[in-house]
Amino acid sequence: MKIAISAETTADFSKELIEQYGIFITPFTITLGDRSDYDGVITGDDIIEYVNKTGKLCKTSAINAFQYTEHFNNLLKEYDAVIHFSISSELSSACNNAKSVADTMKNVYVIDSRSLSTGIALLAIYAKELVEQGESAKTVYEKCLNRVPSVQASFILKRVDYLYKGGRCSMLSFLGANLLKIRPQIIVKEGKMISGKKYRGNYAHGVNTYCDDVLSQFNTPDLNHGFVTYTTASPEIVENAIQKLKDAGFRNIHVTRAGGTITTHCGEDCLGILYLNDGKQ
Repeated sequence: MKIAISAETTADFSKELIEQYGIFITPFTITLGDRSDYDGVITGDDIIEYVNKTGKLCKTSAINAFQYTEHFNNLLKEYDAVIHFSISSELSSACNNAKSVADTMKNVYVIDSRSLSTGIALLAIYAKELVEQGESAKTVYEKCLNRVPSVQASFILKRVDYLYKGGRCSMLSFLGANLLKIRPQIIVKEGKMISGKKYRGNYAHGVNTYCDDVLSQFNTPDLNHGFVTYTTASPEIVENAIQKLKDAGFRNIHVTRAGGTITTHCGEDCLGILYLNDGKQ
């Protein structure tokens, strides 16, 4: 049985990983002022440049039912089944749109990742590995569903500008974060983004402490795959995060930049380490 693994651009796969694992990607749409185009055509750098110039946020549009219908039908021309991973239904209508289409088709399975960014990618890679082991589509679907609660996805932000502009942060919190140089942690929990620890002072030091805290709190990792995903960051900060995962024993460390959709909501100077935290199972 030929099984296609599918995800959205919100999974923040790099081109290299898409080719390596053979993942099929379908894009969100991003609007910058009068310009609208697919996530991937419009990059994170484009978004940061636009916001810095205009002071206005960009907008993202979820994939609609028509687009999913085309995407799944195209895959079913060559594959017997499709397993699709979607951004958390708590964060976007994309997942429900995908499920409504899948309900009208045979052998199309949609998984609500309850996550975002490379938290989704971790599940898709796991699915691909199961397919390569010869598992059936239903078995892959069920095993991936079981791992959804184990995704550890979190980030640290240098600034809260985008959260404030997007209405996810009050003026008081915005001003306080700037004055006190607070670097907030954002955790994805039960499909939603919530506030975690707050780090003060130098951002590079904050990233190091954040990595230590995450690895200490979520301390039963599956060491097969770990991600360092960021919007913008200095090479030194990225390398330090990579080293933290190396020191923890991760065998495959993937470094990716967040795409347009994630950058739209998180902004520049955002970095996270992500992995599956079910290594003892």
